[in-house]
Amino acid sequence: MANVLRHLPELEGMELGYVQGLMKGMSDDQASLFAQVYRAKRKDAQMILILTLIGFFGFAGLHRFILGQIGLGILYFLTVGLCFIGTIVDLVNYKSLAYEYNVRVANETINLLQMSFPEDNKSGETAS
Repeated sequence: MANVLRHLPELEGMELGYVQGLMKGMSDDQASLFAQVYRAKRKDAQMILILTLIGFFGFAGLHRFILGQIGLGILYFLTVGLCFIGTIVDLVNYKSLAYEYNVRVANETINLLQMSFPEDNKSGETAS
């Protein structure tokens, strides 16, 4: 069983618990590979907060572009963050926006690793 904090010490809260569940049956090598790919793709909640604050001073919706929500990013940009109301809501919910994105990235990373190494059993069970 891989130690999540050894591979991804920057995780905290709900994200830590979720990734710990995903890494439960992984060997150290598998966990290390997962951590490298996941760390490269995940978004930090503080970065989302800073990008949301930038929406008040010029480029509304930048955080939505970074989170892969291109349509909402364009909408926020054209409507000045839906008249700042959407930006204020996102400012309050920046942690959940980052968490939802990171959960999606973690699932994509697990699927990528399973497709890359189909002979490895990620559940930790022995092959019959």
